[in-house]
Amino acid sequence: MGRVITMVLLGIVWLLAAATPTAAQQQIDSRVDIHWNRYYDFEECEQIMRDLAEAYPELLTLTSIGQSEEGRELWMLILNNDKTGRHEEKPAMWIDGSIHANEIQATETTLYSIWYLVSAYDQVEPLTELVDRVAFYFVPVSNPDGRVAWFEEPSTPHMYRTGLRPTDTNFDGIPDSDGPEDLDGSGHIGMMWRRDPHGTHRRNPDDPRIFERVGPGESGEWSFAGWEGVDQSGDGQVNSDGPGGYDMNRNWPSDWQPNWIQRGAGDYPFSYPETRAIGEFLLAHPNVAAGQSYHNTGGMLLRGPGAANRGDHYPRADVRVYDRLGEIGEEMLPFYNYWVIHADLYTVHGGFVTWLHEGLGIVSFTNELWTDRRILQSGDRPTSEERMHWEDRLLFGQTFTEYTEYDHPQLGEVLIGGGTEYSRRIPPPWMLEEECHRNFAFSVFHARNMPELDFHWISVENLGESLWEITLEVRNTRIIPTRTAVAARKGIGTPDRMIVHTPDGTDVVASGTMDHRHDDAMQSTDHRRSRILSDAGVPGEGVSTYRFLIRGEAGESVDLEYQAEKAMDIRRSVELREGVVESDADDS
Repeated sequence: MGRVITMVLLGIVWLLAAATPTAAQQQIDSRVDIHWNRYYDFEECEQIMRDLAEAYPELLTLTSIGQSEEGRELWMLILNNDKTGRHEEKPAMWIDGSIHANEIQATETTLYSIWYLVSAYDQVEPLTELVDRVAFYFVPVSNPDGRVAWFEEPSTPHMYRTGLRPTDTNFDGIPDSDGPEDLDGSGHIGMMWRRDPHGTHRRNPDDPRIFERVGPGESGEWSFAGWEGVDQSGDGQVNSDGPGGYDMNRNWPSDWQPNWIQRGAGDYPFSYPETRAIGEFLLAHPNVAAGQSYHNTGGMLLRGPGAANRGDHYPRADVRVYDRLGEIGEEMLPFYNYWVIHADLYTVHGGFVTWLHEGLGIVSFTNELWTDRRILQSGDRPTSEERMHWEDRLLFGQTFTEYTEYDHPQLGEVLIGGGTEYSRRIPPPWMLEEECHRNFAFSVFHARNMPELDFHWISVENLGESLWEITLEVRNTRIIPTRTAVAARKGIGTPDRMIVHTPDGTDVVASGTMDHRHDDAMQSTDHRRSRILSDAGVPGEGVSTYRFLIRGEAGESVDLEYQAEKAMDIRRSVELREGVVESDADDS
């Protein structure tokens, strides 16, 4: 009997434990219930943003920063705790998604980042501390027109990378004159194959859905005839002038090149309303210290420079910052590579993260979300056969349209079919939440390492005859400096300012910077003796040392203030008193 009672009691305890969330379960309670195992069209994304802003008014502000080519709102959610300061006064992180609208999970990842941060506030201590210290600017859908088209129109995995300003890409005088067509009525834009005795491909004998490229000197039986459609413009090519046809991630000022060098770059930087609206916001908010731009695909954390003509390397100090962040990102994101855009991927002129760093001094990454190396447990890239087995067994054929014969008016008999727009570039819905969370977690790590300052060490010494020497260290406890080396070299933004405020009758005799606290030499940096300008700022995980010589009476107070565009300003009062030494750390 006792054994039965014991078992019943254990069962009750187990049920209570299962029903009561604990910290170990890593669960958060949210005011907004959102499912992260599906994708949302633009109207649904708008509603999610409204719901979040209404549920968390103390943290979120929903605003439009402009309109798209077709007049849709470019929505931004500003995440900030006003009780700890205005967002313009804090270091801020910029996060955007889906400037290439076919890269749809970039939007879900941005929305997930907002949702998790506000939901975790007051529940997860590190995230609460982060939200209290910094601000975030989120633009979940940078290309709303393209997202609407991707969800509503038949598409390939690669369509609607562009915005939707009509553009004459085949130079026949008629914009958007030759786009794809859903000839077989499947609801997707499939691939077309036609028989060819000198073809480039053969069909896999074990799985005829797979077209394999033949080797050198071999003749296949099939050739790729393009994506589904007909030659509407009469130029002999199928789909030579589809919707849009430009690339907004080539339309930013740093290293912008015209179309004949960089295809799809537009007429000039900021020539599209979406890029112009984003650019104007960022130029008006120099407090942005970190940037994340979510794209897909390939599993990459990319940094600039985008082209070799910018130099193979950024200044060493900036590279060290990127390396610290990027190498930890590789640990957090399985099968991702931390790469340099032009050296490891391809040349990008006028790219967004290039402009963020080179034009604005912002430490920034492009996250290329999803890699098909996640398909296999080994982490190897799957072969065509392995991919097809995976799609059959785990996706149940939902992302493949069987090939069927079609009598094409210009090409004759062709086969139409293949993968749908969901078959490449994006994780299946049941793998989406992990992808969102891992990339969000890296962005949090990036944000936590925006500059944070304190007065690390202050020494006050009486030199006699009412002359006082104040030597101090301003410390940055985070990885990202208050000013990147590129910003210092180019004079981007406003230099940092070390200021001493003195009462009437007290005079600042001299001031300058020091290499270290024990240095006897003082380098004068500015003719305004009470204010020292610092182009170099405070390095990541380092200190900057300053000295003021002040003539005043013992016991008077002076205020020390350090101002930085990309960090919260700090202030401290110090008395002119012989032998006073104030320190937040050991004098080592």
